[in-house]
Amino acid sequence: MLFICYPNCSTCRKAQKWLDEHGVAYTVRDIKVENPTEAELRDYFTRSGLPLKRFFNTSGLAYKALTLKDKLPSMSEDEQLALLSTDGMLVKRPLLVTEAFVLVGFKEPEWEAWLLGQ
Repeated sequence: MLFICYPNCSTCRKAQKWLDEHGVAYTVRDIKVENPTEAELRDYFTRSGLPLKRFFNTSGLAYKALTLKDKLPSMSEDEQLALLSTDGMLVKRPLLVTEAFVLVGFKEPEWEAWLLGQ
């Protein structure tokens, strides 16, 4: 299981604490140091079943600086994935990547359902 996060993010710290408290084994990857590649993002997007917009950190400074709220609707999927792969701060975090599923962001009930079957 791969836990892609930004260590300075409070939501990521909360998610990591949750994983630890529930005894879930994982490998950590700092998204700022090693941003997911375009191919990885395409795979995560496909396997997640979520709209691509969910992969964008819409509250982040980079998203706002690039005025992506206005630009995303006219961009193709390929263009969006290419853009996401350029800067880890554009990507919604944390990402939890397993063989069976990909979770984007931390919502405790969702993580419980997927990881603990509750």
